[in-house]
Amino acid sequence: MAMSQTEPAVAETQAIPESAVSTRNITKFYGETEALRDLSLEFPRGQLTSLLGPSGCGKTTLLKIIAGLLEPTSGEVEVNGKTVTGPGPDRAFVFQDFALLPWASVLRNVAFGLEMRGAGKSEREAKAEHYIKQVGLAGFENAYPHELSGGMRQRVGLARALAVDSQVLLMDEPFSAVDEQTRRKFQEDLLALVLNENKTFIFVTHSIEEAVYVSDQIAILLPRPSRVHEIIRPSINRESGAANIRRDPEYLDIVDEIWASLRSYVE
Repeated sequence: MAMSQTEPAVAETQAIPESAVSTRNITKFYGETEALRDLSLEFPRGQLTSLLGPSGCGKTTLLKIIAGLLEPTSGEVEVNGKTVTGPGPDRAFVFQDFALLPWASVLRNVAFGLEMRGAGKSEREAKAEHYIKQVGLAGFENAYPHELSGGMRQRVGLARALAVDSQVLLMDEPFSAVDEQTRRKFQEDLLALVLNENKTFIFVTHSIEEAVYVSDQIAILLPRPSRVHEIIRPSINRESGAANIRRDPEYLDIVDEIWASLRSYVE
């Protein structure tokens, strides 16, 4: 059963890891419009937290503040105990629109972040090749973005973020531009990456089903000005296989519970 903030956060046998990222009393105004209000969240190390809520509730704004791409009006973000004052190598961003270099090969695109950090050619190409293989694009190292499908281009963007070896990956609706079949495969791949990479993932999505499927923790945000409505930690057996997870009564119950919580705001 899903847990809210007013209930025990997890089962007694499950411990929540220490936080890799903390947002403390974040408020953000755009002119006179208040986008976020006094928003505090903890993002457990090595886990995936989804930000879920109605359109316009400030999910991407919060993600960009964590990335250091936007400054909060008040409040602060800490990553590994250090206050965020701008972009840094401890965080990598996976954009919704891929943000690839059209003139560069897959290998060059994936290695680009390492190149900007001054890594030598042999080091950056070795790392790039490793993560190209990790995301299922082995054999496409010399292809160019215009030769790839939307799903393949998104894999390139994910490989680039992984290659720079940042401890926190910020993902802004990375699967929204692909078809449903590709999206489901991406979700399965993402679960494997969370397990194998030992990184902290912060994931923005509009899909309740996707959030429940991929997340260790779900933060439900209210409409503007955004506040945390509820924290849910799905207790789903993820070792049962993808098809079984989607049929799991626990999975279906949490999806229904979240929809019931959000429905009035959508209407």
